[in-house]
Amino acid sequence: MKVYTGGGDKGKTSLFSGERVAKSHERVDAYGDIDELSSYLGALAASIPDSGPDSGQKIIEELYQIQSDLLGVGAILATTPGSSSFGSLTKIGEEKSKALEEAMDRMDAELPPLKTFILPGGHMSSAWAHIARTVCRRAERRMIGLFQESDTADRNATVPEHVQNVLVYINRLSDYLFIVARYCNHIVGTEDVPWKK
Repeated sequence: MKVYTGGGDKGKTSLFSGERVAKSHERVDAYGDIDELSSYLGALAASIPDSGPDSGQKIIEELYQIQSDLLGVGAILATTPGSSSFGSLTKIGEEKSKALEEAMDRMDAELPPLKTFILPGGHMSSAWAHIARTVCRRAERRMIGLFQESDTADRNATVPEHVQNVLVYINRLSDYLFIVARYCNHIVGTEDVPWKK
């Protein structure tokens, strides 16, 4: 199968639901941010030590699962709500956010209390986690704008449950990545970089 098709040479692409839109469309921006986030998670996973007494193997496995989940998020963002394709999508349920919370609690129990603001950095894996966290926050902002402005004519309309679950998941994911950043420093014996006024 060829990677290139030529279908996007004039600046248009197809959504999963079939519509042709400009590559600068807000929906394409939203799932593009998710794709970028997944790429950074891949770099993060590749930089975490996966052997030794303080192995990050558990986090690496979690990151691969998150990348899989993000493919589902991207598909949701690439599909116009109400389209016939929307019902066939894999939904992101509450259990995904709960799994992130449990992982955060597990790691946080091993970390020293945070007494000051920290700067992104320390070990390379921690730096990648912080980059992924900021991309995750951007994706969240883009998604909120997309759902509030283009998918509901009435801005006071209730956000559908499947959309709300995705927003909660992405919000929780950025928190998870902050904890991962600290945990990565912890397992390699590097201290977090404190903010000095």
